[in-house]
Amino acid sequence: MIPLHDDNPSRHTPVVTIGIIVLCTLVFLWQLSFDKLGFQRVVFSLGLIPAVLVHKAALPAALAVVPPELTVYTSMFLHGGWLHLIGNMLFLWIFGNNVEDAMGHGRFVLFYLVCGTAAAMTQTLMEPSSTIPMIGASGAISGVLGAYLLLFPHARVLVLIPLGFLFYTLRLAAVWVLGFWFVIQLISSMLSHTAHGGIAFFAHIGGFIAGLALIPLFKRRQVRLLQPPRFSRRYWR
Repeated sequence: MIPLHDDNPSRHTPVVTIGIIVLCTLVFLWQLSFDKLGFQRVVFSLGLIPAVLVHKAALPAALAVVPPELTVYTSMFLHGGWLHLIGNMLFLWIFGNNVEDAMGHGRFVLFYLVCGTAAAMTQTLMEPSSTIPMIGASGAISGVLGAYLLLFPHARVLVLIPLGFLFYTLRLAAVWVLGFWFVIQLISSMLSHTAHGGIAFFAHIGGFIAGLALIPLFKRRQVRLLQPPRFSRRYWR
């Protein structure tokens, strides 16, 4: 189930959301400027390695270009491939603008970084001995999804559903789209083990829960949680 668009227009230009998308894209293009070995060196130097963060392991001096604590943030702007980048930025573009609208630009920056930190810490606590670098914006974006769920559960989301070689589109309430996404993360976290690489599902779960918990503190005072659906003529039949 791939979200394509929501029917929830923002009232203000989401300059932070756009800025994060641009920054992540520029950083990834910078990563691609290296050869394969250089690309890997960037990932190990700036990605978050749980064992290094908790001082169970150490990087070679040539790779330890920033303090381990700083990799909590540098890792949020690295990606492993085009699909990784595009998938994350698609979710941020669809859901980030409304969450930014509900908070304001400054608080959204802080919220995004705090959720990314919570995601990184969750993954580290679950696998503190892992020496696999964790990179990507998905932990922070998971927090955005959690916030969106509490803000706009009834917003309609256009999703693409691939069934073999056939593709179908369907409009569903955000509560079903994001609820389904979270259940998939839970199931996947139980079936996978990222010590051998792969997707950091625990980071997704931690970021999502952080978004749920923090949105009451970060939203504008006049913004209500669990907002009722907005109907437009095209949805009446």
